[in-house]
Amino acid sequence: MTNTSIDTTEERIPGSAGRALSLRRAMRRFTSLDGHDVATVILLAALVVLAFLTFRDYAISNDEPVQHHYGELILRYYASGFHDRSVFNFENLYLYGGLFDIIAVGLSHVLPLDPYALRHILCALIGVSGIGAAALTARLIAGPRAGLIAAIALSVCGAWYGTMFNHTKDIPFAAAMMGAMLVLIRIAHALPRPRAGDVAAFGLLAGAALGMRSLGLLLLIYVGLAIALYLPRPFYLPRSWLDRAGRRFVVESSLRIAPGLLLAYAVMILAWPWAALAPLNPIRGLFAFSQFHYDIRTVLDGKIYEMAHVPRLYVPTYILIRVPVLMLFGAMLGLVLALRSSLAAVSAQARHRDIVLIGMAVIFPLACQVIWDGPAFTGLRHFLFVIPALAVIAGIGLDAAVTALATRSRVLALACLAAISAGFAWNAATLVELHPYEYLFYNPLVGGLQGASRRYVTDYWFASMPEAIHQLEAYVRHTGHAGLDGKPPVYAVAVCGERLAFEKAVRLPELHFAPRWDRYQFFIAPTHMNCDRALDGKVVGTVKRLGVVIATIKDHRALTGPVASATR
Repeated sequence: MTNTSIDTTEERIPGSAGRALSLRRAMRRFTSLDGHDVATVILLAALVVLAFLTFRDYAISNDEPVQHHYGELILRYYASGFHDRSVFNFENLYLYGGLFDIIAVGLSHVLPLDPYALRHILCALIGVSGIGAAALTARLIAGPRAGLIAAIALSVCGAWYGTMFNHTKDIPFAAAMMGAMLVLIRIAHALPRPRAGDVAAFGLLAGAALGMRSLGLLLLIYVGLAIALYLPRPFYLPRSWLDRAGRRFVVESSLRIAPGLLLAYAVMILAWPWAALAPLNPIRGLFAFSQFHYDIRTVLDGKIYEMAHVPRLYVPTYILIRVPVLMLFGAMLGLVLALRSSLAAVSAQARHRDIVLIGMAVIFPLACQVIWDGPAFTGLRHFLFVIPALAVIAGIGLDAAVTALATRSRVLALACLAAISAGFAWNAATLVELHPYEYLFYNPLVGGLQGASRRYVTDYWFASMPEAIHQLEAYVRHTGHAGLDGKPPVYAVAVCGERLAFEKAVRLPELHFAPRWDRYQFFIAPTHMNCDRALDGKVVGTVKRLGVVIATIKDHRALTGPVASATR
């Protein structure tokens, strides 16, 4: 009997009865899924809903206006048939790819949404996809429970969730890197004959990463490492590279992955016009990035540094104090697991090779930063792309701890799970209290936000500006007075932040952005880098989280006298 003669039960049962049976079977299939997978899906869905409910709470970052304009210039370059070359003269943005900005600008022409609100929800959804990629990676390596733990760890990490809405270059780049690593592990498992679909997916994701930052070139190194790790004989054994089987494995693996790299190059040059001007431009962009010397200062443990002269351990220090302690502990367990297994000559197992590969995605870029003493500023913003990989290792490590305890005692394993749940619940509660400034999260190693205030970077993009403005507006309505001719006055507001963010948030027509700070009636500023102490005035309002002042509002009218009336 052929397959075409086989009839299903649903086809034999007519009408609603057949549909009901189909529904019951679908429900059985769903309920037969691992509970950890179901929980991960529910978490990701909840994050998407939360993003749609809260994306308007996040302020415009300092970089967004120039990035959005950069996207417009790229589209203008293509629309003009490559004749409008202003994209190559717009500050130093040509050294970056503009994939996210192109998409955001394109969508802004068809969706009835403020361009910056659109950027925020788009970035948030990409951030959730990064959490999903981390969960899938941990699941692929260590199973569903590890995937769930990795997803939770990244979701309650303030350095990730708090930047997920308006760090519109760092988050998309990090999500693309995590997605590429996920597919690379799938490719590694099938070497030397990976599936064509995986190779294509890797090319698209690697191209997306390169289409935003030249640091996506790290993926080339990770491809080489994956081939080395998955040699027929462990790469560290004598002659593993020199025997015939090893050479054939390397050559065939490289040839099979090459189409993905070509696809990545094509995606990159579409999103990064400067990269298409010369074959070596992406490498030049990487070196230029490593030598950036903006006139920008940053702070570490209360000491001010120029970004080009930060201590070598600047970025590792910020990772240690901004990532949840439980996540750090889990990552340490995961790395110890991989190291211990390698020393015990068990690294032939795919699981431990995978952990080494993911571990290098964290360790290698940080080691390069430390060894070559590269520039850095505003905490770990430029290294956010290592955080999802760190969450993957944490998920694997914490899952391994539960498994090890379960072999001794079920009670111990349950106690460990309860402790993990309590730790992440505490992190989540802290983020709720910080909202919408979750990126101000600091762990207990530095005393939380209170210990970090004025000693480390805090509200570096003045995300609290809208809240400060709304307090100022309420104050002006309550205390304001008429101008010299009895008409409503014009108040100049000195702002330790960007003009566009101010004008998007202000609603009271009497308040105007002061382009110069020599004459002002009010002053609003974050406490980051002590900017709130730059100008005088009576403190009439503060923005606080966790009992810590993160922004101040000052009234300077007593020192400036009467103000001019608004023009009507």
